[in-house]
Amino acid sequence: MIVEKPARYTSGYTMLLLSLLGLAASVFLFTQVEGHGTGALILALLVLVGSLLGLIGLFVVNPNQYKVLQLFGAYVGTAKSPGLKWASPFYSKRNVSVRIRNFETGKLKVNDQRGNPVEIGAVVVWKVIDTAEALFEVNDYEDYVHVQSESALRGLATGYPYDSHTDGEKSLVGDLGEISVKLRDQIQDRLKKAGVDVLEARISHLAYAPEIASAMLRRQQASAVVAARQQIVEGAVGMVETALERLSEKKVIELDEDRKAVMVSNLMVVLCSDHDAQPVINTGSLHQ
Repeated sequence: MIVEKPARYTSGYTMLLLSLLGLAASVFLFTQVEGHGTGALILALLVLVGSLLGLIGLFVVNPNQYKVLQLFGAYVGTAKSPGLKWASPFYSKRNVSVRIRNFETGKLKVNDQRGNPVEIGAVVVWKVIDTAEALFEVNDYEDYVHVQSESALRGLATGYPYDSHTDGEKSLVGDLGEISVKLRDQIQDRLKKAGVDVLEARISHLAYAPEIASAMLRRQQASAVVAARQQIVEGAVGMVETALERLSEKKVIELDEDRKAVMVSNLMVVLCSDHDAQPVINTGSLHQ
């Protein structure tokens, strides 16, 4: 396993000055060739070649963009300090950005835990933290991040239902925060050999697949209606109990079991009805 290490280099400004001085000296020596013969020519050529090699060895390191140095294929080190630098002209120098990057997966169509087809997408925020691993441990680290992120998202989506039907059951819709944390951990685990740090991963799109969306919408509406009815009935029962207890405590009226049943029935109809109750005036006896 190749691990990132610092490269050896010098200030580029000093070498730039020396190279320019060498070029000027070589020009001067070339003008002295006629008077000094072959020795002056050889010296001029050496100074010229040395100056050119000095210029070739110059390179610039931009902020948040490192240079990976190699010598005939062997990893030499990574230059991180920004500015004009100089290293051996025989080194190859490759740029690696360590800026924070993000990408959004496409809308992936997968089956949830219950086998229902759903569409899911995610946004992944990442950056390179080890340039040597990013370049030499995987073929193309950017493509590797994309493929492994989508693979982790697919695997996570199949482990949960789209929505829960029982208390305590975790779902993609109801536990987005926890799902996003697990997605980040799974992606990071897949990318640990690529020198990449996953800063954030969150679900950006979640929906039933078009072919079942209408049916699932009706089911959700039916579930919502049942839940609302259940809450209404529980509230109505409490109100009826309170009414009977207050009437009994204040001795407003004495009701036998049959009349209590009639009163409870009427109150439940009024409280649980979808429509406003229509008043009926009783002109006869209350006991008839």
